[in-house]
Amino acid sequence: MQEQQGRAMGSHRTWEIVVAIAFFAFGALVAWDSKRIGASWASDGPQAGYFPFYIGVIICISAVAILIAALGSGAKGDKPFVTWGQFRMVLVVMVPSIVYVALIRNPIFSLGIYEASAIFIAIFMRILGKYPYPKVAAVSLGVMFVFFLMFEVWFKVPLPKGPLEAMLGWD
Repeated sequence: MQEQQGRAMGSHRTWEIVVAIAFFAFGALVAWDSKRIGASWASDGPQAGYFPFYIGVIICISAVAILIAALGSGAKGDKPFVTWGQFRMVLVVMVPSIVYVALIRNPIFSLGIYEASAIFIAIFMRILGKYPYPKVAAVSLGVMFVFFLMFEVWFKVPLPKGPLEAMLGWD
């Protein structure tokens, strides 16, 4: 298992090529869709897609520059980009963050921002910080309560609510 943790997940060159291709595809999509909605200069000024079209073109040009640099990087491009152990640590933060965002508001099951935030904080405190349960509960629920007061009561900014607020009649 230790050998697996230290094994590289591709070289700098490989991942720069992957990123360049992804950026080029994104830039091309932006430019294409901007053309679809109108990317020229009309009699009353620029059309809706004028500026996004040129941003898409700039992204595509940048992607080509990244690709050329990656292909010409020589021996420097063969260095390992990231090991499996390092990538695992990135996933430990990224996966719960994606789940957190998905739980805030989605068509199947929404917790709202306050409940999802309390769960997110609790999971990180307990699993990564190894804090005792009473401290986890106090901090995660306290932060949820303070955020609710700050946004909903003081600033009057409505944020996505979940089943708890609906049950309490706060929605």
